[in-house]
Amino acid sequence: MTNKRTLKKQINFICEELFAEFIAASLYGNNAKEADVEAMLFTIARLQEDFVSRISHPEPGMPAKQYYQDLRNKFSAQVSEILDQINNL
Repeated sequence: MTNKRTLKKQINFICEELFAEFIAASLYGNNAKEADVEAMLFTIARLQEDFVSRISHPEPGMPAKQYYQDLRNKFSAQVSEILDQINNL
């Protein structure tokens, strides 16, 4: 298991890449509605904030290894959903 600092850096890096990828797709793709673009950018920022804050405050009563494994699985699932939305743009 990596330490908390490394996990935070990885989440920040992935969210930054998602943000940049979505900006590029919205600028160079089909004409997307501005409200949809803003909503997706807000979703990516909220995803980053939520998961980075959850790293520092694990759930009580749950083993640390299990908690962080679950956190990674949930993060990966949400990133996959966002990537699907970007691809459908």
